[in-house]
Amino acid sequence: MLRFFILFIVIQLGLFIFDLSATGQQYVVIPFTEFIAKISVFIIQSFDDQVVSRGVEIWTHNWSFGISIEAGCNGVEASIVLIAAMLAFPASLKAKAIGIFIGFMAVQFMNLLRIISLFYIGQWNQAVFEWAHLYIWQVLIMLDVLVVFLIWLRFLTPPKKEAEDEIKSN
Repeated sequence: MLRFFILFIVIQLGLFIFDLSATGQQYVVIPFTEFIAKISVFIIQSFDDQVVSRGVEIWTHNWSFGISIEAGCNGVEASIVLIAAMLAFPASLKAKAIGIFIGFMAVQFMNLLRIISLFYIGQWNQAVFEWAHLYIWQVLIMLDVLVVFLIWLRFLTPPKKEAEDEIKSN
């Protein structure tokens, strides 16, 4: 458990340092966040074609309301926590790769729901938007990370079982 905790902290630290670095921001975080904004607008346009994106911002067509997807709202930080947990846990590289891929997609799916819902809530009521943004969705995204990690743990083959299966196959 101590090994997991230390690795978890060290991996997070490394990923967060990269996330906050000029290189990480320029080549990964900002382009990724712009991509998330474009996907959000693509989905929103299925219901409302009066929405546009500009960089990391999503606006109504008449520019009367918009949101900006900033650090902490792009799913990167939540993904870092999940990735660090999966990398720190003793499992096969295949299990880690599958878990990270599926987990990342699950976090980003939840984050898209977050962005789209906040875009509509903000047009309706600014006070509710602030509350949902700061309290409801922060908790839901991190809860998503925890649930994905726990589900991943549930599907891992126990190390003893892997060794027995390997012996039987030889």
